[in-house]
Amino acid sequence: MSLRKRLPLAHLPTPLQRPRRLVAATGIDLWVKRDDMTGGAEAGNKIRKLEFLLGEALSLECDTVLTCGGLQSNHARATALAAASLGLRAVLFLRTNDPSLDPPLEGNVLIDRLAGAEIRLITPEQYRDRERILDRAAEELRAEGQKPYVIPEGGSNGLGALGYVEAMGEVRRQLDLGLGGGKAFDAVVVACGSGGTAAGAALGAALHGVASEVVAVAVCDDAPTFEARIEGIVREARSLDPRLPEPVRMTVDDAHKGPAYAVSTPEQRRLITSVAGLSGMVLDPVYTGKAFSALMDLAGAGGPLAGKRILFVHTGGLPGLLAQGATFEDALGLD
Repeated sequence: MSLRKRLPLAHLPTPLQRPRRLVAATGIDLWVKRDDMTGGAEAGNKIRKLEFLLGEALSLECDTVLTCGGLQSNHARATALAAASLGLRAVLFLRTNDPSLDPPLEGNVLIDRLAGAEIRLITPEQYRDRERILDRAAEELRAEGQKPYVIPEGGSNGLGALGYVEAMGEVRRQLDLGLGGGKAFDAVVVACGSGGTAAGAALGAALHGVASEVVAVAVCDDAPTFEARIEGIVREARSLDPRLPEPVRMTVDDAHKGPAYAVSTPEQRRLITSVAGLSGMVLDPVYTGKAFSALMDLAGAGGPLAGKRILFVHTGGLPGLLAQGATFEDALGLD
């Protein structure tokens, strides 16, 4: 598949950093791919997927994009901002327990509104039928003479995953320049909420010789669910791009997802606070905080990643953190 449809939306390359004080405190041989720096308000891992997805939307001369996510979806926020920059209408189907209540203007929702996106609130029960809801909305828009383009949850399909194949190529080029210690990693650790980033990283790590394993840390659902989802995305991506080899070994960790999606544990919030104080790197309680919690356990004494060279992909999520400030009073000693 030609990559000519890719749009230059992200600020690349993102830094490959070694947080020295954090390394000294944890004893982990750690490097961080700062994909929280892929842009401004749109920053995070989603923009890499949108380079391909919105590239296809423009090539098909679409005028509207539809997608879905949780109320504080990073993907929906990135889609809304990227769509605005391209002159496209964005329609966001966001999951909330009570669609009759207007959500607070905070975090990602505030940015969605600023970008002019249309927000349609749906219940968790409706969200389970999200693919049909998106398809039906697209049919209605076509009947009105518009040209919609549907982006799945998290931008996670074969086409979107190519964004992280390319991200691993970017890491390879940085390693070849002597950055990141100049040699391949033993494992890549990344948060997993819809599977596309992990699938692309596993394919890209194999294609570019970046690492021999990818650990996807589930932030919801269980390991079998994500294993099947990632396998499907990998299969689709390889059908689109024949250069892609078999992915590296994929491990899904579902032991650090916390009480529920977007709900962290007190220990995870204390870890987020500690990491910020040691490195200036801000994690979020929905994705990266849970993924880093898993990294600490897996790379700690006796863990399967102990003593290994690890690349942690920081996928962003700052607006989601800012929408949960009150939950950090205990971690900050303010209660």
